[in-house]
This record gives sequence, C-alpha cells and structure tokens, in this order.
Amino acid sequence: MRRRDFIRFLGCGSLVFPCAALAQQSGKQTRIGWLSPNSRQSLEDPGRRAFRKSLEDLGHVEGRDVAIVFRDADYNFDQLPSLAAELVEQKVDIIVTVATQAAVAARKATSKIPIVAISVTDPVGRGLVESLARPGGNVTGLTFGVGLDIFSKGLDFLKEAVPSLQMVAVLVNPTNPFHEAAASQIGAIAQALNVHASVFQARRPEAIAMAFEAIAQAHCGAVFVLADALLASERAQIAKLALTYQLPSMHQLRAEAEAGGLMSYGPDFTDLFRRAAKYVDAIIKGAKPADLPVEQPSKFALVINLATARALGVTIPPMLVVRADEVIE
Repeated sequence: MRRRDFIRFLGCGSLVFPCAALAQQSGKQTRIGWLSPNSRQSLEDPGRRAFRKSLEDLGHVEGRDVAIVFRDADYNFDQLPSLAAELVEQKVDIIVTVATQAAVAARKATSKIPIVAISVTDPVGRGLVESLARPGGNVTGLTFGVGLDIFSKGLDFLKEAVPSLQMVAVLVNPTNPFHEAAASQIGAIAQALNVHASVFQARRPEAIAMAFEAIAQAHCGAVFVLADALLASERAQIAKLALTYQLPSMHQLRAEAEAGGLMSYGPDFTDLFRRAAKYVDAIIKGAKPADLPVEQPSKFALVINLATARALGVTIPPMLVVRADEVIE
C-alpha cells in the first residue's frame, strides 16, 4: 500500500473490509493490549484519554466492542519483556506500545500479533520494521521524530533565550536506548553554535538531584532534558532543581514546560496518540501492519513558560515569544 493510499485509507470512515476483519467476527470483542513503561497510576493521562476518545470517535466503544488490557512497567524497564509476554498469553488481538523499549519488548514477544508503536525511535535501526514506507512485519505506528532538526531547533531556541550560553548540560537516562546517540548529535550541533555540551546521567529518580548538583558544579549555563519516560515522570522535581540552580531548561515534552521548565520543543504527543487509534481502527477492519507505513509526527510545538523565565531572571526575546505555539504566563 502506497503512502498516499494509506492516508486516504485512514480518513475513510465508511470503508468496508472483508469478513476476516477483527471487528466483523460475529460477536467478537477486540482485545487491545497496552504496553507502557509509565506509572501504573497514570490510566487517565492525556495520551490515553486522547487514544480512547479517538477510538470511540472511530466507532469502537470500550466495554462494548473493544477492551483494553493495560500493562505498565512503573518505570522499571526490565519488566517490559515479561509484561509483553503476559499480553501475548492473554491472547490480545492488537498490542499498542508506548516508547521504543516497549515496542522492542512486544516485538520480541510476538511476530504474529499486530503491534502499533507510539513514539518509537529509529524503528528501522531497531529491527522493528524493514522500512518506514513498507514495515514488512507485524509492527507499524508512529515515530518520535528524533533527528538533527528537532535538536537543532531546540538548541537554537535555547540560545535565543540565553544569548550568553557557553556550556549546556544534556540530561540523559543511560537506560534509554536512544539517549547516547541523541546526546552525541546534540554535542555536534552545540559545537556549531559555539556552545560546549556535557552529558549528565540519571537512571533513577534519586539520581536526578545529584546530576543537577554536578551540572551546577560544572558551571553549565542551561540544561537540555532529553525525552524519556522516567525523566518526564520526575518533571516537577527537575523544574524545581533547575530553578534552585538558576538553570534555564529546554525540554522535548510539553508537559515538562507546563510543570515549570523554561521551554519545550517537540512533537505533539496528544496528536500521536490520536493517530495511533487510526492504526488500530485500520487493523480491526482488516489491514495488515506490514502494509501500513510508519508515520512521523506532523505537529511540533514550542512552549515557553514566562513565569519560569521571570523566576530565572531570563528575558525571552519578543520575537521568540511570538513564534511560540503556547505561552504559559
């Protein structure tokens, strides 16, 4: 299926598929497995709400013709393989995964059950798909869109906000499989801006405070926080520490700027979850993941927290404020 055909296919609500489709099996309730590294207490987070609402808008009512079986690792990534195996044992019809680690765990657990991956990084390099245009296996979905462009724009925005910036700390979670390469890319981009980048690690919540202490001791002028489930869950702590050490921060997730970070630039996650529901709808109606192109984010947002800027004594240039998609007062 070509990309143009797939886009038309997703937008067609009246398309009828053959009787082999999951939803057309007499009286069958489609069981959707949900595999995530996030907290077990986050059942009503914005992403899940957007997914469920989009699924309902497409005609799939939870409790009537679909059931969602949640498995969350509570930020213990080592649990993802066993949780994926549980979903396979539960004989779910489709598995939806959040983050690269969950997609990898699900793919190792099954080569037959369709997998819709949300926010997966480098699916080709991870061996999840043969190509973005033609996945070729049982995995499809949406990438996070990580690449030089997203890092370059993030650093550009940070440099505009802090023109005197000479050293930037890059906060990473070493257990995240994409952070090493991402930090290297940021280092190269920073060098082109005459900024030195240093990497600081936090693999557990209690390590974040130690990382910030080290960042302050290294006299870094700002911090770039890479997108990560653990770091996102600790966004309030990170925002507080950044303020304590007077460090302007750039994030990739809107929720982190809303929690008190100075700025964020990255994909609209709510949109990714909404679009994931369309993949599930397509599979329920008979499409195969092998034929559904992996899509990249189509919406990116710059969020600026002016309340944090005032607390840091940072003056955001008016032209940068005008370019923002959202300004938090």
